[in-house]
Amino acid sequence: MILDRIDVVHPIPHYPVSKEIWIKLHMAHSIGFIGLGVLGSAMATNLLRDGHQVVGFDVREDALGGLTEIGLTEASSPRDAADQTDVVVTCLPTIDALQAVFGGAEGLHQSAKKDQIIIEASTFPVAQKEKARDAVLGAGKRVIDCPVSGNRILAEQKKLTAFASGNEADYESVKSVISGFALRQFYVGDFGCGMKMKFCGNILILVHNAVAAEVMVLGMKSGLDPKLMHEVIGGSGSSSSMFETRGALMAADDYDYEGSNFSTPIKDSRFISQHAHDLRVPTPIYHVALQSYYAAVAQGHFDEDAAAVVKAMERAANVERGKD
Repeated sequence: MILDRIDVVHPIPHYPVSKEIWIKLHMAHSIGFIGLGVLGSAMATNLLRDGHQVVGFDVREDALGGLTEIGLTEASSPRDAADQTDVVVTCLPTIDALQAVFGGAEGLHQSAKKDQIIIEASTFPVAQKEKARDAVLGAGKRVIDCPVSGNRILAEQKKLTAFASGNEADYESVKSVISGFALRQFYVGDFGCGMKMKFCGNILILVHNAVAAEVMVLGMKSGLDPKLMHEVIGGSGSSSSMFETRGALMAADDYDYEGSNFSTPIKDSRFISQHAHDLRVPTPIYHVALQSYYAAVAQGHFDEDAAAVVKAMERAANVERGKD
């Protein structure tokens, strides 16, 4: 029965690998998913659609509503989720939440499941991830530092990129789980290298988004239609992933469907700035682009998609839609 299902969902390739080895690498897992917020809920949905059994936990009970309707099983705590599953994924909003999930009351460190791999997909300083990892070592668990690049829009489309770091054999054993929520995944080195790679990627995301907004405002004040700009520039050599996704929101002047609001880049900016400071690396372009994010937050756009940075730039340039 399992072999029939695998042949349909994941056709076995025609290259030299035994069917038994392929099945071991690709068969569905039972997965504990802790942290079902903006990003985590989309990732968990894709894991369910990929055929995995998912047991979820979030401190906000309303976060599980839509997921239980499509097959997610609700856990009472991080420990409970780990006890019921083979692999655990964590996607958490704050450092306090990270340490509570790994080492707090009913945390992962209290789970009796031995030799369990935890895929930590959040964005936090390496030292905080190391502290979380150390909290569960005594329980016989192993942690992969595996942050992901992309917002909720990309997560829902299963277009995230995962940067995995830690023990390479552990990574190989959970590749099929990561592929359940990420289109692209890379092993990037020792534990913590995933976060270092993510910091570099986040700088590019913020700068690309800010410059997309800058271009939109310049075009509008020049008399160009923003929707036409998105159509013409999108797909060209001048474009970027941020221009494709967030540029569409800017063109429509609609930021209610947020892929990731301003809380994430503002939170991450502290970690990135400290990381660069510790290494004595100047990041002037990043910090100039960040100023427009602060302006957008000050103007009341905090809960909107970060594409709303264009509104702060429109205000600075005295641009009103439909007017010169």
